[in-house]
Amino acid sequence: MNRGPVEQRKGQANIWRYHQSVGLGYFEYFQFCEDIGARPLPVLAAGVSCQNSTRTRETGQQCVPLADMPAYIQDVLDLIEWANGPTNSTWGAKRAAEGHPAPFGLKYLGIGNEDKQTDGFRERFEMIYDAVKKSHPEITVVGTVGPAPDGEDFNLGWKFADKLHVPVVDEHYYQSPQWFWDNLHRYDDYDRTRSKVYVGEYAAHDRGRRSTLRAALAEAAYLTSLEKNGDVVHFASYAPLLARRGHTQWTPDMIYFNGTDVFPTISYYVQQLFGQNGGDAYLPTTVSDSKEFAASAVRDGKTGDLILKLVNGANTPKPLRVELNGITTLPRSATKTVLTGANADVVNPDGGLPAAKPEVSPIQIGRVFDYETPPNSFTVIRMKTK
Repeated sequence: MNRGPVEQRKGQANIWRYHQSVGLGYFEYFQFCEDIGARPLPVLAAGVSCQNSTRTRETGQQCVPLADMPAYIQDVLDLIEWANGPTNSTWGAKRAAEGHPAPFGLKYLGIGNEDKQTDGFRERFEMIYDAVKKSHPEITVVGTVGPAPDGEDFNLGWKFADKLHVPVVDEHYYQSPQWFWDNLHRYDDYDRTRSKVYVGEYAAHDRGRRSTLRAALAEAAYLTSLEKNGDVVHFASYAPLLARRGHTQWTPDMIYFNGTDVFPTISYYVQQLFGQNGGDAYLPTTVSDSKEFAASAVRDGKTGDLILKLVNGANTPKPLRVELNGITTLPRSATKTVLTGANADVVNPDGGLPAAKPEVSPIQIGRVFDYETPPNSFTVIRMKTK
């Protein structure tokens, strides 16, 4: 579990050509999640290596010998005990000795990541899955359905998840901004009785793989559809999250940094606004003209606030008439937060003035009010009801 002084941990290169310093082990990861108020979701290998591990695409999957699987499964169970066990348990005592006597409250555990759906994978996944269910029924296991939003592994992965009744599966997709606009209704017709979905890796890849406003708005539009389908999509996470300038082979990433500074992309601000303006109840939202436009409305049960999100992906303003039907008490005040830029192709430069960042201002509202969304913009209108 990457224990001991960081400087004594042995670094290694991974298959994606990154050097891993092993400075962020399980302990640091769980502490990081605790510090930022997030739930940890560690993802463990399903007893097989990545199919790309020999750098020959989809032919390199290697399996842990079946004779060694009991020991591997015990490692998985030990991790759960280390995270959640009492201080008088074997691994809970080790956690306490490292300075964290309180349990971390692990609830979710991913098994496998974008794996090729082979007999070897399925056999080992089922062994791990059954062992976790038996020993730790309080843990929700997240399965995998491959690296793409469709195709053979996607279909076989879902079929396997149906067979085992896996509670959550992890879908991944890196696609063009237009794909996200074209798939706003992807989850509308998902079977509500099947596994729930964790969109564990996604990002809009614009021309040149740049972190443009165009890409960020496509992601914002897509997130409104995930809010609408929150009964199916329980989690979503932009990927990759962090990248050091000069040491990447993959773009875009959400937050860049160097030895002294941090450089948020426009996509970061989209994620920030959704994180700060979430709700626990989706309100029916009707949009008369949805071309290059998306919207969602939610209520924050803790504050009672109504939150309206509006995404205009067009190069022209879009005038709207907002009707707060069914609202018995008119909100007392409201603010609008607008994320926009000079055009859809702008990016936030490192160390310079951001081309797009959220701007907050008051807005006058009524039970019916007009609002013109700027071109290429994401607007959040938050209405106070208490």
